[in-house]
Amino acid sequence: MPHPARTAIVTGASRGIGAAIARRLAADGFQIVVNYAARPEAAEQVVRSIIQAGGRAYAILADVSDPAAVAVLFDQTELEYGGVDVLVNNAGIIQPGLVDLADTSEALYDRIFAVNTRGTFNTMKLAAQRLRDGGRIINFSTSVVGLALPGYAAYAGSKAAVEAMGRVFAKELRGRGITVNCVAPGPTATELFLDGKDAETVARLANLAPLQRLGQPEDIAGVVAFLASEEGGWINGQTLRVNGGIV
Repeated sequence: MPHPARTAIVTGASRGIGAAIARRLAADGFQIVVNYAARPEAAEQVVRSIIQAGGRAYAILADVSDPAAVAVLFDQTELEYGGVDVLVNNAGIIQPGLVDLADTSEALYDRIFAVNTRGTFNTMKLAAQRLRDGGRIINFSTSVVGLALPGYAAYAGSKAAVEAMGRVFAKELRGRGITVNCVAPGPTATELFLDGKDAETVARLANLAPLQRLGQPEDIAGVVAFLASEEGGWINGQTLRVNGGIV
């Protein structure tokens, strides 16, 4: 009998790195759920681009910080495709510029942790019950955790928690054949990253890496695709800092 097609949920996939991941996994043969919390037109454009390239994709609205919305995300994915094999926790937010810990408001702290940390917790919790055996969970952190840059305390803290939860979760899924890993990009040329930065700042950040350029969304998507593949099956409980050698 033919092997059933594999299905991947990519959260925050309407633009930037998430959109690149969705397109790459679709090219690798996955059926894709393009999750989004805003910008439905952008999400539908990603879906159209995948379908036009010969793949299968479906857009689902869900705020990952809301457990009920995450349950609907899994429900709709199973109705559309029959199950879930790969979960890519790409959805996240960054700080609006540099904000020292002493100046971080409770509202900003709560918002960052709600999406970056609680959102990943919510999806992993459901994945423990509903991901098919042999699946893959790929979380997202940031190389800021390794760099410990001043002005990013709340953001780095939210992602450090994701790294720690993933390492523990990988051990808790013993016996299922499911891997849990984390990808931690450095500066990457996306709309979200470039917004509000002048040319001098962008050039300085690009020069941090020995390779002397910004990452591209496709650089990150390639690493995610490897972790989602059979060839990536022996990597488990790890954080891969995909940043051109910054840290």
